Amino acid sequence: MSPETAQAYWRENISTILKLLVVWFIVSFGCGILFIEQLNAISISGVKLGFWFAQQGAIYVFVALIFVYVKVMTDIDTKYGVNE
Repeated sequence: MSPETAQAYWRENISTILKLLVVWFIVSFGCGILFIEQLNAISISGVKLGFWFAQQGAIYVFVALIFVYVKVMTDIDTKYGVNE
């Protein structure tokens, strides 16, 4: 792999990680702390949505982010020819 290709690969890798970290931050900090009052105005089966996100919803999002990361990185690896 040429140095330019390796640099492009890592740039795309880091970009993907930063985007997923932004989603993680918004869900964990935003939905669990910052937007709790707005989310608590919505109720699901008698449970306030802000509380649900802080206790359960964030975990579902985190697990989904793992699957998204695996899919995106597999595509990037294939694109640059470094897949197994």
